[in-house]
Amino acid sequence: MTHVPPPAEELRLLDAELWQLEARRAQLLARRAWLVAALQPPRVPVPPSAPPRPETSAPGVQNLLLVLGGVLLTLAAAVFTLVSWGHLGIAGRALVLAAVTLAVLAAPVVLLRRGLRSTAESVAGLGLALTVLDAYALHAAVLAHADGTGYAAAASAVLAALWSAYGLLPATAALRLPLPGALAAAQFPLPLGALAVDAGAYPVTAALLVTAGFDAAVALRAKTGSVRITAMAGAYTAGGSGVLAAAWLSLTAAGPAEAARAGGLLLFAAAIALGAAWRSPGDKHPLGVAGAAGLLTAGALGGVARSWVPDMWTVPAYLVCGIALLAVLRAGRLPDPVRAGFAWASGAVQALAVLWTLPVVAVVVLGPAGWLDRVWSGAPADARAAVTVVTPWPPDVSGVPVVLLAVAAVLALAGRAERWQTRAHTGALGLAAATVLALPAVLGMPYVAGMLVPGVVTAAALYVCRTTGSAVRTAALVLAGVSSVSLTLVSLAAQSATLVVLPVLTALFAAASWRAGVAPVTAPAALGYAAVLASATGAAAHWPPARTALLVLAVPLAAAVLAARLGGSRATVPVEVMGAATGLLAVGLAVTDPPLLALVLALCGVIAAGTALRPGRRRAGHAATALFVLAAWVRLAAWEVATPEAYTLPVTVPVLLVGALRRRRDARASSWAAYGPALAVTLVPSLVTAWGDPGWTRPLLLGTAALLVTLLGARHRLQAPLVLGGSVLALVTLHELAPYVVQVTGALPRWAPPALAGLLLLALGATYEQRIRDVRRVREALGRMN
Repeated sequence: MTHVPPPAEELRLLDAELWQLEARRAQLLARRAWLVAALQPPRVPVPPSAPPRPETSAPGVQNLLLVLGGVLLTLAAAVFTLVSWGHLGIAGRALVLAAVTLAVLAAPVVLLRRGLRSTAESVAGLGLALTVLDAYALHAAVLAHADGTGYAAAASAVLAALWSAYGLLPATAALRLPLPGALAAAQFPLPLGALAVDAGAYPVTAALLVTAGFDAAVALRAKTGSVRITAMAGAYTAGGSGVLAAAWLSLTAAGPAEAARAGGLLLFAAAIALGAAWRSPGDKHPLGVAGAAGLLTAGALGGVARSWVPDMWTVPAYLVCGIALLAVLRAGRLPDPVRAGFAWASGAVQALAVLWTLPVVAVVVLGPAGWLDRVWSGAPADARAAVTVVTPWPPDVSGVPVVLLAVAAVLALAGRAERWQTRAHTGALGLAAATVLALPAVLGMPYVAGMLVPGVVTAAALYVCRTTGSAVRTAALVLAGVSSVSLTLVSLAAQSATLVVLPVLTALFAAASWRAGVAPVTAPAALGYAAVLASATGAAAHWPPARTALLVLAVPLAAAVLAARLGGSRATVPVEVMGAATGLLAVGLAVTDPPLLALVLALCGVIAAGTALRPGRRRAGHAATALFVLAAWVRLAAWEVATPEAYTLPVTVPVLLVGALRRRRDARASSWAAYGPALAVTLVPSLVTAWGDPGWTRPLLLGTAALLVTLLGARHRLQAPLVLGGSVLALVTLHELAPYVVQVTGALPRWAPPALAGLLLLALGATYEQRIRDVRRVREALGRMN
């Protein structure tokens, strides 16, 4: 029989079984969740997104809405006033607009009491705009026959007074718009009033300056930033306009009376600027305003003086007034920024005066270059004609020496201060030299005197170089170079002058070279002038250029000897460079005569070989070898030798033996130094001859020899035989195949060469990378050779 438990026992058993099933189910669900998570890709946790950041602040939005609202209401009021509204006429519209204006102007009082300042500012701005429309409506309704300009002047004055009163009321004193608006309206009464009565240019300018003075006074006394900024803007605008008008009146004045009236206006503007600079806080702003006051004072006084003097003395008159501003520096009661501003103003006037002299100085210094195309064509009539060969002489420049000398004197006096001593002395030296150089041309002195003056300037500059510091020494060196070059160019007009000037310059620079500090500049300059002297001597003796080259060679010889004596001096390298340059000049002169060219090259080789004997100059031996080889080639070409090998092989063989011995003793010796010169002596002349030989024997022998040289270079991994032999072999092959290439090209149709060229370019492009690698391998292989 089946045992049936009692109901209570059976319920307990069922509950136990169900609890076990729930536990097993929870375990299986957890396992399932872990397996699902393991089979899915990992997820990057996403941080919680930050709340969106507002791009504008709440006060900014508020101000923008208030401004837009005020602008829209102002536009609506303008349309209502100017166009029409229903059946109302202009009188009715004026009454309505006046009532609305009073209401709008009263609204900011209530808004300020409630703490709504921004809204009050916006409504006040609308009210100020409505007052302008009220003025227009009043003119259109009642005063339609009144002059528009005069009414505008009166209306702007009334509006300025009303807005000032409105902004100063206790109930509206917190508003920031009324007072700047009143100040803006105050800019128009005086200028418009002067225009309304046709007062002329002088009263209108005076009205602008008075307005600027009023603005300056307000800017100095105002405590509110908006009022101060508005006043400064008005002062600069009205004052700048008035100053420009007064300056124009001063420059166009027809007589002393008009010049005095314009000068009075400029002095009035200067007084306003001076007062503003005196009362302004700080340093930078008063400095600029005081500088403007100084410029206006100099312009006023100079304009009056200009009406009394000829045109040629206009700039000197302004300069005297500018220099007179320096008297303010001795006034002890003036603030330091004011005195500094007047000093800067004086410097600006002097700089402008010096700028006026630059065309004359440029003609004096650069004008003689025109003699390069007219060498020894004849002495000019005077010093001015000597510098105006191709350039015209500026008009009304008689005061140029006075201007330069006056500014130089000011700089010399300013040099007493330790702070400005070096710069002042340098500037004074340059201006004094410019004065002396320009004086002969300005005065029209004789031609000889015109050459004597730059010669004296050169000698004085070279003397100063030996007795002063580095800064002034540099300026003196530049001055000596400029004056000596100008003197040389002027002397080209006459043969006798050239032959006198060049020795003097050579001696001056050579004498200055005894001081080590200037020798790096003066010694090469002396060599350069000596080379020019040698060329001029040959030309004066009617020698051909090639023969003159032999005379010029004395300069590189002297340079080589001098460089050897200088040793480790700083002047050694500049002297050697100048010697090389004069050697190139000699080679260039001898190009037209091959026999003399070969001699010049050989002599240059001798000089280079002598230089190579010095320690640290062994590389000059390479240049000497190249020069000797070139001399041999040129000599063979001059002799028209058909078989150059008869002359080159006796030289090549022993030199190759010497090179082989050197390589045996020193395995690190370069193949270019051991074998390069010997191979080049034979291969290059033979190649030149083979290219002009119609036969086949010489090209065949030369090609065979070049092939052997190339193979030997490849066998022993020597760079010089490989490169020289391969190059000669390639050129000989090209020469032999050239006729056949020409024949084939002539037989092909015309479209074939472009097609072949296109295919070649495509092939080159397709294999570009591989060819770059091949070239690198060849370069590396050559680099590993000796």
